[in-house]
Amino acid sequence: MTTTLIRNAAWVVAFDPGRGGHVYRQGCDVAYRDGTITHVGTFDGTADREIDGAGLMVMPGLVDIHAHPASEPMNKGWTDEIGSARLYQSSLYEFMPLFRPDAEAVRAAATVAYAELLLSGVTTLVDLSVAWDGWIDHAAASGMRTVLAPMYRDARWFTANGHVVEYEWDPAGGRAAMAAAMAVLDGAAAHPSGRLSGMVAPSQIDTCTPELIRDSFAEAERRNLPFQIHAAQSVVEFHEITRRHGMTPIEWLGSLGVLSPRSIVGHGIFLDHHPGAGTWPKRDDLAELVETGTTVAHCPVVFQRRGIALRSFGRYVARGLNMGVGTDTYPHNMLEEMRQVAMNARLMAETVWDLRTADVFDAATLGGAKALGRDDIGRIAPGARADLVLVDATHPAMRPLRDPVRSLVFAAADRAVRTVVVDGRTVVEEGRCLTLDYADAAARLEAAQRRAEAGVAALDYAGRDHLTISPLAYPTA
Repeated sequence: MTTTLIRNAAWVVAFDPGRGGHVYRQGCDVAYRDGTITHVGTFDGTADREIDGAGLMVMPGLVDIHAHPASEPMNKGWTDEIGSARLYQSSLYEFMPLFRPDAEAVRAAATVAYAELLLSGVTTLVDLSVAWDGWIDHAAASGMRTVLAPMYRDARWFTANGHVVEYEWDPAGGRAAMAAAMAVLDGAAAHPSGRLSGMVAPSQIDTCTPELIRDSFAEAERRNLPFQIHAAQSVVEFHEITRRHGMTPIEWLGSLGVLSPRSIVGHGIFLDHHPGAGTWPKRDDLAELVETGTTVAHCPVVFQRRGIALRSFGRYVARGLNMGVGTDTYPHNMLEEMRQVAMNARLMAETVWDLRTADVFDAATLGGAKALGRDDIGRIAPGARADLVLVDATHPAMRPLRDPVRSLVFAAADRAVRTVVVDGRTVVEEGRCLTLDYADAAARLEAAQRRAEAGVAALDYAGRDHLTISPLAYPTA
């Protein structure tokens, strides 16, 4: 065991227990040993390794509570600007099922996503993927603190005409998939890295029977694990749940007894107050989320591509709801996502005062940690895990430097990230990922994308090829 000291950092985003939140400290030392932060302040002890903190901002590693690394990176250039006009602009039902990654694509996509996340300062990730061979070891090899959340469901959705969504049900298959997912969680918990854990994650509110959702939540309680489900993510889903149950998606989850401090709602956009809910009777879905201690995982970028937005982040925070941030889709760049959290909220609320930068940074650190039931990540304090991001405060994109977190979120983003440390181990140095070959994985993913394009027409109900569905930005001469 060795002690590493970051000496006299220009800025430290440190946790103040008395205040219960982050504060800036200047000219501050941070020491860590055996994966644990041991000192924040003026350090008078002996260090085995010393890092000159001049010109650096030291901040807690970011916590991404909603991402799909095994599939989403391959959609770059494919789903950037398509949506189903007759399905309320969503791309989920008509187009997403057409672009299927093979086994090689899955591994390459996960590698690309993990590298992008590390390079943008993420040290803890909730990986919502369909279980794949080698997943546990690959997540561990990335060096990230990873919460594996293998998704499973009772039904698949599809459309045969582009305006009606249908569901093909297989409850027995859903049960088998749940059992397989629990085996993955067992494997994650037993992994020798000590950085892996699990989350119970039935896929979507509209593809799972009430029995599967209830039993999944009971299993999360039995294992003392967090629970996450996609809900209130599309107008189609809102209407489907109200048609089936006469309740909003949030109201129905509440009736099942699965909203709680261990619960995360993936997206949580179409609540009863959202214009997309139409004239459905207002009941205050937000109040139910607040009262039950449920977290919402907010991922604005993927929805902004379709002209869809949460109304609004600041409104949710003001009501007292715990908010976390996720990257969901490509690019898996947490800092760029955080910028869009702020910009989108102000656009939807039509006021700059809808939220402050601190609200966004808190959600990406303390809010994410709270959602995972942890008080030892997302903060820089003695006893917390040594998950740290060293930002080059002298980078031109950070200057002029008046407020370093604002400069990072609104201007520099990942360009200024110099070093990332997870559990005391350096995984990014001088802006280069040390644990994964990002460039090689990106090349392999591009080859996989060409293979996937060839299969689109056979999967599409109308027999359209990939260029018909998603034409290039300009025609090829």
